[in-house]
Amino acid sequence: MFYPFPASFPKATLGKLAKLGICSRFDLVLHLPLRYEDETQLQRIADLAPGTNAQIEGEIIHSEVAYRPRRSLICQLHDGSGILHLRFLNFYPSQQKQLAVGKKIRALGEARMGYFGMEMVHPKCRSASEGTPLKQSLTPVYPTTAGLPQATLGKHIQAALNELELPDTLPPALLKRLRLPDFAASVQLLHNPPPDVSEAALAERVHPAWLRIKFDELLAQQLSMRVHYRKRRSRNAPQLIARNQYTRQLLQALPFALTQAQQKALHEIRHDLEQAHPMQRLLQGDVGSGKTVVAALAALQAIENGYQAALMSPTEILAEQHYLKLRDWLAPLGIEPVWLSGSMKKKDKQAAAERIALGKTQLAIGTHALFQQPIEFHKLGLIIVDEQHKFGVQQRLALRGKGDEPHQLMMSATPIPRTLAMSYYADLDVSVIDELPPGRTPIVTKLVSDARREEVFERVRLACKEGRQAYWVCPLVEESELMEVELQNAIETHRQLSVAFPELNVGLVHGRLASTEKAAIMAAFKKGDIQLLVATTVIEVGVDVSNASMMVIEHAERMGLAQLHQLRGRVGRGAAQSLCILMYQQPLSELARARLKIIFENTDGFEIAQQDLHLRGPGELLGARQSGVPMLRFADVSADAALLASARDIADEMLRDFPAAAQAHLQRWMANKHDYLHA
Repeated sequence: MFYPFPASFPKATLGKLAKLGICSRFDLVLHLPLRYEDETQLQRIADLAPGTNAQIEGEIIHSEVAYRPRRSLICQLHDGSGILHLRFLNFYPSQQKQLAVGKKIRALGEARMGYFGMEMVHPKCRSASEGTPLKQSLTPVYPTTAGLPQATLGKHIQAALNELELPDTLPPALLKRLRLPDFAASVQLLHNPPPDVSEAALAERVHPAWLRIKFDELLAQQLSMRVHYRKRRSRNAPQLIARNQYTRQLLQALPFALTQAQQKALHEIRHDLEQAHPMQRLLQGDVGSGKTVVAALAALQAIENGYQAALMSPTEILAEQHYLKLRDWLAPLGIEPVWLSGSMKKKDKQAAAERIALGKTQLAIGTHALFQQPIEFHKLGLIIVDEQHKFGVQQRLALRGKGDEPHQLMMSATPIPRTLAMSYYADLDVSVIDELPPGRTPIVTKLVSDARREEVFERVRLACKEGRQAYWVCPLVEESELMEVELQNAIETHRQLSVAFPELNVGLVHGRLASTEKAAIMAAFKKGDIQLLVATTVIEVGVDVSNASMMVIEHAERMGLAQLHQLRGRVGRGAAQSLCILMYQQPLSELARARLKIIFENTDGFEIAQQDLHLRGPGELLGARQSGVPMLRFADVSADAALLASARDIADEMLRDFPAAAQAHLQRWMANKHDYLHA
């Protein structure tokens, strides 16, 4: 069902089609229109309304090239009811001939009021001799590329539609139950919609033909993810029985009790680790919900069974925070974690690698250095990946390759909306920590214009004078092309704040510092020796200083919602009332205004993520995972949530009761996406 192009197909055209992702004749069938033009009817010039699209037929009664205010071709079209001005800012000699006085043409475009009356700018024009029939269907407008005209692309698409067999991949019983139209009829209608079809239904993609295409795409994604899920469950992994030795000791030693949500997530992870197939579970929870202790207990379950665990984080600051916290928790149990990062001295790195390879340590914590050569594990049973969306698929696979089918626990403090999890994480089991530990005081968020900077200074001074600490977050480290939009420079801001607050010890931390410097600065801040810490977004995740109760974020209008929420979560970790000030510069774009409104009105990360999905789509929330997951071209996981839920149920039913149909459906939609199961 792949339908390759014949050997006789023009090579130059193949290259242009490839740029559009069209690698087979069937891909032409699924290259659906962006929009449609209505050339099925004519309208009188006298009846034109500004802002509407229309097709006019008439005679050119005037044509000239004007040079003021700029060179342009100006024509007058008369149809007996009035005169329409046609204006072309870019034109060729052939167009001048086509639009010469006395020529009869049809002009299609958007009418608007101009200086001389009703006009169209760059309308689509074609010759119209007596008796030229009107088109019988709406004219599709396709996504295309340079050197591939609409007419040529449309011709190849129509040829594919006429020549290919398009049997339905959905069994008749399911098709009847779903009340969806036939696949072949759906694509034919979308490429050649009849005159009586609702243009609004096509434009909004709610026509039954569009619903069929979107459902099929969602079904293919669900099938591919379920196949991946089943393949994983067919592989063998070590059974890590919950022996409650180290885990019980840690729970008894902790100065707090697990929340109900933490206990539920831990129960699900423990159950998975005991199975003979590899766990692949996503643990998601809002900032400060307590994912780290759940991960530590999972690691202890592996260690109790004689296996090693590895915890990988995206930044050195976060990885070292985990190392220090877990070392404090586990050292009393006789477990000494090993720390490994790319910036370590060669001698220290070799010593750490040796301890890991010989099994002298049961827990390795670090950055991406954990999966690089020559690191080898003695007996790796569990991989924990923190902030998993910041790692690429190949990086996670490389770490998995360090063991013999180890279990995997992925953590994310970026809450994922349910519809997104159903779509892009259907191959994973998901645990959610949806409550914060008791005693946390809600964070107050304020939006403040940069013009009120001096007032913000006073709020910071007062907070530090009362013995609390504050963050001042800047998005840049040094001058770059982004300085054109006047973003604050972290180094310059540190200098300014040091002058503004001579009575305070103002620190500076950013990604370009050596790891030893970063560690020393963070230790001084945690100890209280630094009252105000100027930082870039390296403090986005993992930094936990309970006395820090205030944060100022510069140029908040230029940050994404997930990042703003993560940064805000660095305060509010103690009993004191915490404040997050989002400073912005005018003028605000509509998107920036919408983002700031959402972060101001919401503190629940899941609600913020849901609104972010509506606002920006899934890309930001998915991060690097999308490189190994079949992405969606037609369906929208938010707007088409009902179709997604139906596709998820049908996928399981097809794999169980109609395996041949399921395979045919996957072949149709995924034939040239060979790595769709490799995530």
